[in-house]
Amino acid sequence: MSAIRLFLSACFAVGITACLFALMSYLIYMNESAPNEGKTIKIADITMPQTKIETQYDTQKPDKPEEPDTPPPEQPQMEMETPDADMSGINIAAPTAQTDLNVAGVGGFGGDGEYLPIVKVQPVYPRRALQRGIEGYVIVEFTVTTNGSVRDPVVIEANPPNIFDNAAVKAALKFKYKPRVIDGTPIEVPGVQNKITFAIAD
Repeated sequence: MSAIRLFLSACFAVGITACLFALMSYLIYMNESAPNEGKTIKIADITMPQTKIETQYDTQKPDKPEEPDTPPPEQPQMEMETPDADMSGINIAAPTAQTDLNVAGVGGFGGDGEYLPIVKVQPVYPRRALQRGIEGYVIVEFTVTTNGSVRDPVVIEANPPNIFDNAAVKAALKFKYKPRVIDGTPIEVPGVQNKITFAIAD
């Protein structure tokens, strides 16, 4: 019984060995053969075309505005007066002044004499008052210096108040005077008053 089992085992082992050798031979043969060529896929070339970018600017001129139907109002006329000022008992009434008033024949600055107005600049009519048709006056007090200029102008009376004050002060700063001269020496004259009237021309 043991001899038969031994014989069968030997036959089985030989058969398995022969199968393994046959499988190895097949695998070696398959490895030596060239691989099959697959299907070739062609990829199309993509090329971006050259483009030129142009920038355009809008150069169209704006339309000309239409002319107003009604002409602008006429420039209002403003009168300026200098009230009498008490200067050491001497009352001097300055003449009514208009724009750039030049007084001729007042004499040289070297001789003795009282101050006299040479140039009085017309003030600018405030736009707010002009649009509303407001009229009035301002009395400005200031000092005439030794060279004939105006210093420290202040409003001492205004009707209506706070409407023409700034315009009157700015105009007073541009006034020019012949200074007061005593013994050949110019001296300052404080307390000089000037009334500026704002009126709209008809």
